Amino acid sequence: MRRQRIHSHKYHDSEEIHINLTPLIDVVFVVLIIFIILAPMLELDRVQLAYSASKENKEMAVVQEESCISIHVHQDNSIWFNKKLVTEGQLLQLLKESKKQNPNRVPQLFHDRKAHFGTYQSVKNAVEMAGFEQLDVILQPG
Repeated sequence: MRRQRIHSHKYHDSEEIHINLTPLIDVVFVVLIIFIILAPMLELDRVQLAYSASKENKEMAVVQEESCISIHVHQDNSIWFNKKLVTEGQLLQLLKESKKQNPNRVPQLFHDRKAHFGTYQSVKNAVEMAGFEQLDVILQPG
């Protein structure tokens, strides 16, 4: 009888070792489905990287000449709209006027790498408030 007890005890231990993975798999599938649904809804900025200033590139010249709405943010965080120094308040008014004149144009932001991110955010907010739906961001080395 002792042998039967030991044997039956081992049988019970092996049953307890099994782990039910069904809830874990369910949770993983739910998270995956949520990610698949939400991923297309995320909005991403269009970013085009500029080439080094030491190299002349025809594509960069074409990008600069394409738009009649160009915003330059220099290293010292100064904002230039179509080659004129402006403040953040003036920028919004100028962008609104440009939107009325050229509703299909996409403004281009040339942002120096050493300029503050807050300046970029201010310019981006002004572009959105003026009614533009897109902004081409061209990062300049610096």
